[in-house]
Amino acid sequence: MSRVSIIIPTLNESRSLERTLRQLQILNPPPDEILLVDGGSTDNTIEIAQSFKLKILHTDRPGRAIQLNHGATHATGDILCFLHADTQLPGDAIALLVHTLEDSSIACAGFISIMTGEVTTRWGISLHNFLKTYYAPLLFRPHLFVKGLRLLFGDQVMFCRRSDFWECGGFDATMPIMEDGDLCLRLLKRGKIRQINRIVQSSDRRVAKWGDWKATGIYLYIGILWGIGVSPTRLKQFYDEIR
Repeated sequence: MSRVSIIIPTLNESRSLERTLRQLQILNPPPDEILLVDGGSTDNTIEIAQSFKLKILHTDRPGRAIQLNHGATHATGDILCFLHADTQLPGDAIALLVHTLEDSSIACAGFISIMTGEVTTRWGISLHNFLKTYYAPLLFRPHLFVKGLRLLFGDQVMFCRRSDFWECGGFDATMPIMEDGDLCLRLLKRGKIRQINRIVQSSDRRVAKWGDWKATGIYLYIGILWGIGVSPTRLKQFYDEIR
């Protein structure tokens, strides 16, 4: 069976990290390695990570694309799985990853993300995010949609073959946001992008702060502007880092 490396970027993730790492301990089969790539946390993220069996790496500056590329450089797995620190995988995730990429026509895939909090499940936004995987490329890249483009985001736990990842250049380290969508566009040259019919659970912390309507508006605004070619550097001003 293919070897699987899980790569987790962190920056002050002490509120969410322990739960995520505990969940990884019960995956069956387990991943071949877990790499945590920290971008300079000032809380006790590193102390939490050190209590688990994983490899801890550091970058000289934060940035999800920078950190994920750094992790991929050190990964030994045939399959790279990019996991946010506030997202929980299903228990059979490793088998799902391997089975999905046994189809040579698929270059990259991700899950259906259900956004949850301490007291609620964000069904409306979760549904919108599910649909966005399809309607965004259909609206802005229809010629690529018919070739298999689906637009995945980080909270969907993207995974791909390590060979395909580096063949297309990895994440664009200059992008502070939308690096995941950009990777989908480039990986399409290697095969189809797919959303598999299984769920992961992600934190609703951003929606909890913004509110449902503001969050939906911001997501739409950023998505539309990126779709028509606005620089991700400009878009980052609308997307706060919330821990």
